[in-house]
Amino acid sequence: MNLPVSAGMSLLIILAVALTTFATRAVPFLVFPRGKEIPAVVRYLGRVLTPAVIGMLVVYCLKTTPVLAAPHGIPEAAAVLVTVVLHVWKRNNLLSIGAGTVLYMFLVQAVF
Repeated sequence: MNLPVSAGMSLLIILAVALTTFATRAVPFLVFPRGKEIPAVVRYLGRVLTPAVIGMLVVYCLKTTPVLAAPHGIPEAAAVLVTVVLHVWKRNNLLSIGAGTVLYMFLVQAVF
């Protein structure tokens, strides 16, 4: 059932999202002020969480790739390869992810 959302409710939702986003960015500076030693576990998590999340996203995106049926995962493999090569070469997230996405969409819509 779709309930109509009033302008006031929309503004409250936007305010809640904005405050939550701001809080997630401000709290670390409050918890770990300048000059205070950052705990080893927090430094460790800062080092390993980004690659872990990216790895999980790759697995999630490729988990339903049909390798036993045509096109046998060729568009996915080509897009992943282009993304990895561009990222290693240029170290630009926007370029590598964008180019991989554009290549994948081109392959699945125009080639395969």
